[in-house]
Amino acid sequence: MTTLQEAPPVSRTNGREIEVTLPIGYLDSEGHLHKQVILRKMTGRDEALLADPVNQRNGGRLVTALLTSCTRPADEAGSLSRNDIESMYSADRNYLLIRLRSLTFGAELAASYTCPACGNRFETIEDLDALPVKMVSDGQQPDDIIVELEDGYVDRDGSVHTSLTMRLARGDDESAAAPEMRKNALLARCLRSLGDLPQHRVEALGTKILADLTLTDRRLIDRAVNDAAPGVDLIRQMDCTSCGHELRASLDMTNFLAPE
Repeated sequence: MTTLQEAPPVSRTNGREIEVTLPIGYLDSEGHLHKQVILRKMTGRDEALLADPVNQRNGGRLVTALLTSCTRPADEAGSLSRNDIESMYSADRNYLLIRLRSLTFGAELAASYTCPACGNRFETIEDLDALPVKMVSDGQQPDDIIVELEDGYVDRDGSVHTSLTMRLARGDDESAAAPEMRKNALLARCLRSLGDLPQHRVEALGTKILADLTLTDRRLIDRAVNDAAPGVDLIRQMDCTSCGHELRASLDMTNFLAPE
């Protein structure tokens, strides 16, 4: 079983760079695990990557290009290749993006949320450096995520499959799923097994499995991923400023790389 722990403090190497400990870590070409990288502030060249129409059409590719430019190994000279960044777990990539934004533009992020109870839209300031982060203990790799579905997937023969196993997403999954602009495509790539369905059938059904699940089961999957996965917790819990309703929402990223 994977052990999760709190993130260590970020170490600043100079005014332009910080050393960051990844929640999971990446494997080099020889299979060695690396947990530390050096992250530098974005430059004008990196801003051009954000404006590139090719990158704008594929969020996964954009993140890969940006992190490839701004990240280097902590324990050796040189740089991380595009393949190194793309093969990183999404948990590590998201954490690097949070740290990169904080390093370049500051930790304060203007965000707005809408209350599902009364419809009130309110603004707040998020502190990116205060977001909770779960780290995989040194030498470990993350476990698969197992979800027991309430309703399950009903196959064409009427059989119901309720035990779902998923792996954590990686950068290459993000790039492959981005053109479809659908969450189902990403989840389908990470689906390892579903009940007694043969593997070849799981792969053939792909996104149909996720599309056919009830919203009850989809919420179970989302909760299981958010609770079990390492990395930065992007789920925010707050009270509505108008009616006091406690709401739960994903971090508003509207101004993430376009600070006011």
